[in-house]
Order: sequence, then C-alpha cells, then structure tokens
Amino acid sequence: MTETTKNILDVKDLSVGFQVRGRQLKAIRNVSLQLHDQETLAIVGESGSGKSVLTKTFTGMLESNGAITHGTIDYDGKRLSDLKKDKEWIGIRGKEIATIFQDPMTSLDPIKTIGSQIAEVVVKHQKKSKAEAKKIAIDLMARTGIPNAAARYNEYPFEYSGGMRQRIVIAIALACHPKVLICDEPTTALDVTIQAQILELIKELQKEYKFTTIFITHDLGVVASIADRIAVMYSGEIIEVGTCDEIFYNPRHPYTWSLLSSLPQLAARGGELYSIPGTPPSLYKDIKGDAFAPRNPYAMKIDFEEEPPMFKVSDTHYAKTWLLDPRAPKVDKPSLIQDLHKRFLEMQDQQSTMDFEMGGDAVVIK
Repeated sequence: MTETTKNILDVKDLSVGFQVRGRQLKAIRNVSLQLHDQETLAIVGESGSGKSVLTKTFTGMLESNGAITHGTIDYDGKRLSDLKKDKEWIGIRGKEIATIFQDPMTSLDPIKTIGSQIAEVVVKHQKKSKAEAKKIAIDLMARTGIPNAAARYNEYPFEYSGGMRQRIVIAIALACHPKVLICDEPTTALDVTIQAQILELIKELQKEYKFTTIFITHDLGVVASIADRIAVMYSGEIIEVGTCDEIFYNPRHPYTWSLLSSLPQLAARGGELYSIPGTPPSLYKDIKGDAFAPRNPYAMKIDFEEEPPMFKVSDTHYAKTWLLDPRAPKVDKPSLIQDLHKRFLEMQDQQSTMDFEMGGDAVVIK
C-alpha cells in the first residue's frame, strides 16, 4: 500500500459468535483487515471458513442468533460495529455498501417485473420520480448487458436466463450508487462462459462507477484475473493476505499452498485433482495452536501448542504460519505449484491455440 492509498473500511480484532442450541460457535476469530479505496479484494477459503459471515458484519445482516463479540469495524468515519438496529443501518446498507448474492432468484421478486424492481431502488436511494427511475433502470439494464432493455423492462424473472438474472441483480446493486460492492460467490451457479462474462462486467463497471469490490469465493482461479489483493481465510481467521501476484507466485502459508494445488487448471489430463486431506476443526471448541496443523503435512510441534503470529513477508504480504519464524526449518512449496507463472502462461498458450482452431474466444488467467 502506498502512502496515498486510502482505507475505506478498517476491521480490527473482529470476532463473531453464534448461539446454537445453547453453545457458542466462534465463526470469526480476531480478524483484522483493511479495504483500500477502489481496489478489488478477494476473500477466499473453503466453505465454512467465515468469508460470508465476515462481510455480513459490514451490512448488519448477521442472522438473529449471531453477534459481534469483540473488535471494531470503521467505515467512512462511522463505527459499524456499534450499530444494533435495522433503522441504524439506513443509509449504509444498499446505499453505501451493497451485496450481490450467489443465487439471483433469491434476490428477485418473482411476481414483480424486472424493470420495476430496479426502478423502485432508484426511487428509494436516488430520490427520483417514477418516470426518471424508469429511464435510469433501462439505462442500467443496457449497461449490464441486457439486449433490447426497453422492450424487456416489463418482463418477469422467470423469462430471463441465469446469467441475465445475475446481470439484473448487479443493476439493482448499482442503482444504489454504492461505494463498496460485495460479490458473494456471484458466479457459482453459472456455466464457465457466463461466469467469465459476469466477472468482466463487474470489472468494467468498477472502472466506470469507481466503487470498491469485495469478491467472496472458494475458488482462487475465479479471482486470478480481477483481484488486486487476496485474503485467505481458514476456520474464521485470515491466515494470509497479499497482492494477487504475491498469493499466486509467492504463497507462504501451507493452506494457501493447498488451495493453489487444488486448482482444476493444474490437474493433468485424466489425472486426479488434488484435494486437501482431513476436515476443518470444530468452531464450537477453542482451537489450540495453528488451526490448520492437523491437516498440514509440514506441521511442527509448536503448531499444535501455540497460535502463530502474523509474520510480515513484505509491506503488502503477511502470513500466519510458524514456517516464517527464523528458527523454523526451510520448507519449499509443493512441486505442483512451483513455477506457477510459467505453467499458467503455457496453459494460456494451449488454450489460445485450441480456441483458434475451434473459432472461439479464450478465457485465461492473467
């Protein structure tokens, strides 16, 4: 981060707990994170690692049995972690920080027309008349890639494909003019071609509207072409954070090594895809040492006894692993992810040749 980089959101020592059948589940454990203005931050990790729970605290959308138990969230001079009631979130949720969810059908009202759902957001957040809102809604539909937008204004969600519905959800989010857009696995339910289109659309709209993006996913490959920085989560903690290049080409945490090793692009044709052995620890129990230790083939005795600190690799790169302690033995990352940049370039060349032969367009990792 340069001296001129502005932090738009600052999370310090955040913990979140859920009361479940008389027990507390510690979903987020002492997370600290800064979000830089107009960047794209990807938050990656397995299902259940805490990615969505973390970002729900930014909009006050935790389930009724969940609460912030420690730490602070500051946004644009406001302490979001102090807000308790829905009415206190008016002016933040949607207007300042908007969310695009995984399944567009859960975000759209099936009995209202597409256009009216965008227009009502424009009326609410931009204080426009109905006529003005309709014009803005049609423009947003066109900008998010809906063909014949004016003619399709009065159609219903069931008349749109999955990819088109996701474009409408993006249009609704943009109608709020947010400063931060949270994309919670927005392409998971879409096929690969549509997925690439949606990612490119979000990237283009970010440049046009100058908002900051948080992209949540379990797949590192999805964010390779759009992220500026990547935060890796495991068992409710951020265990590594760095620029996209640092995480892909100089990862330092064994869990990040495992995530990269499991990229489908690295599987040999006809071979088995790498999978991480074991399961994450129970979040109902206090975790002793490094949470990843039982699944870590490089674990040392100290990993089972003492929680590692966050070690500094560079001004932009930090990792929470005892392997970075000067006293630790030198361990190289797995051979599968050695020379990852070279391998991606080779795959890119192969994909380009294949697409040229087939007359298609390549979708590649940067």
